[in-house]
Amino acid sequence: MICEICGKEGAHVRKVARTYGKGKDLLVIENIPVVSCPHCGESYLTAETLHEIERLKLHRKSIAVERPVEIVGFA
Repeated sequence: MICEICGKEGAHVRKVARTYGKGKDLLVIENIPVVSCPHCGESYLTAETLHEIERLKLHRKSIAVERPVEIVGFA
C-alpha cells in the first residue's frame, strides 16, 4: 500500500478502537482501519473510514451494543 503522506510503498492497515464523546454520551467504536506508514511515521484515516464513523455516530442508538467498561483516571 502506498502512503498518502510520503508516497512510499509499505503502509499497512491496522485496527484500532477510538472513543467519541464523554460521560453518558461516550461511544467506543472498535476495529477502525487506520493506515500506518513505517517510513514517515504518520497514521491516518481514509475519507471512506471517516464517512463510516460519522454514519455509525449518527445511527448509534439503533446499532450500538451496551457493554460495561472500566474507567481509570491517569494520576
